[in-house]
Amino acid sequence: MKGEIEQAFTFLKYQELDSAKHYQTVLFFDTNLMSILIFQKLEPVVELFLSKDYLLEMHVSRLLTIFQVSRVASFDIYPTTELKSAFENSPIVHLPVGAQFQLNVVPRDARGRRLAPASNSINFRLHRTLVNAQGNIVSIWDNPYQGDDVTSYPLQVLSEQENSFVNTVRRFATDVIKPVVREMDAKFEMTEAVIKGCFDNGLMGVEIPEKYGGPGSTFFDAVLIIEELAKVDPSVSAMVDVHNTLFVPLILQLGTEEQKQKYLPKSVTGSVGSFALSEVSAGSDAFSLKTVAKKDGDDFVINGSKMWITNSGHAESLLLFANADVSKGYKGITCFMLDIKTKGLTVGKKEDKLGIRASSTCPIHFDNVRVHKSAILGEFGKGYKYAIECLNAGRIGIGAQMLGLADGCFNETIPYLQQREQFGQRIIDFQGLQHQIAQIRTEIEAARLLVYNAARMKEQGLPFVREAAMAKLYASQVATNTTSKCVEWLGGVGFTKDFPVEKYYRDCKIGTIYEGTSNIQLNTIAKLIDIEFENRT
Repeated sequence: MKGEIEQAFTFLKYQELDSAKHYQTVLFFDTNLMSILIFQKLEPVVELFLSKDYLLEMHVSRLLTIFQVSRVASFDIYPTTELKSAFENSPIVHLPVGAQFQLNVVPRDARGRRLAPASNSINFRLHRTLVNAQGNIVSIWDNPYQGDDVTSYPLQVLSEQENSFVNTVRRFATDVIKPVVREMDAKFEMTEAVIKGCFDNGLMGVEIPEKYGGPGSTFFDAVLIIEELAKVDPSVSAMVDVHNTLFVPLILQLGTEEQKQKYLPKSVTGSVGSFALSEVSAGSDAFSLKTVAKKDGDDFVINGSKMWITNSGHAESLLLFANADVSKGYKGITCFMLDIKTKGLTVGKKEDKLGIRASSTCPIHFDNVRVHKSAILGEFGKGYKYAIECLNAGRIGIGAQMLGLADGCFNETIPYLQQREQFGQRIIDFQGLQHQIAQIRTEIEAARLLVYNAARMKEQGLPFVREAAMAKLYASQVATNTTSKCVEWLGGVGFTKDFPVEKYYRDCKIGTIYEGTSNIQLNTIAKLIDIEFENRT
């Protein structure tokens, strides 16, 4: 449990800071509750941070008891001295008033955009948690429509900025991608115009801060992009997905300033990124890697092969996972940053796939590829940990991809059913078909809620692994069911390449395979349920 506590609070680090540039805080920390209360003097709001596990209700209940014993039962905001006094007789260990801390959370400007990591502007737009007179936990969100209050909002209600972003992606997908979808599928090659358009329209590297030339947008924005693109062509969506949810986030999280300056600016302007983990013998068992990186002075010499690497056909950079200390097993796996033109690195022939054919999927071979130790991303031997964390977030992206695919297929199908007549009436007027349509639409909307919820939870720093697995699992199932039904509803037309539905049918299958098969998602969900109920006893 001690390790879990330490991991839960790695985002908070004591530093000697200039009080003129940072909020002064009073910190209350109880290791039994695994909870932190922070009172900000300059913006008097109590922030509640709970440990990242699935027992939030229990911790909240115990914390409320502390509040009640300490006579903190009002919805009022407490001045510093009153708050300190209220906790004097509680079992909470507290530090002196005015202790200064660096809060390593995501600051945003007044428009909700991420600020550069080096910024001293700490205008937090986090969800704030207070205790009301009834002893309930109340979350206050920045409401784009009504201002801050204590109500909650539908997951599908987007802010004005998010709606504007979605409309931009939709126009690009309709005007630029849709006319060439069939051609790209037939040639299993994505056009340069489409790739360039993704960069020109600000769809690549969306979370990269302005400091490195990016828009400083959010993970949820990245999910919206993936969904919208998949409605028109899941191949393009897959390319953007890998770049935005696997490649860029790891560099943002782990990169040195030198690495960020080298890779992030071009990841916004024209350089596609790739993520090289899978091998012939390392699919679902992702860490049984055979690719090795042998230390040679200040260099590492890499040998081995990777398989099924998305974006490898048009990537300029990649994250490579190789075992740099075989004696340690998976704990020797290390992440390296490489340019695709590095000597000894060869990209193999494109796979001739069933679906998402325009998305390049190739093997990559490493023959005595020599890289300097400065190419290591993060810590030596922590690659397995980075890959797991990154793929957990990536599964939300796959869920969004399958959601968009299902929605796009449905949207292409319904107008035909409204026009086609049999037995003297429109096909859509037959009750048997109406019930099927209603069922499919309900499943699509349920998948959307799962995907959006997982994305919002990740963005708020809440536990999301279970939710991400559920989103990917269910959205993949919905995409499979939707495309199959749409082909049936269209009859012979749906079985031909003259209508786009057969492509959606082929494209959807990959959703049950990459970034963790459906069975792997079930394993993850079941394991977390087991842990949840064990901890309740």
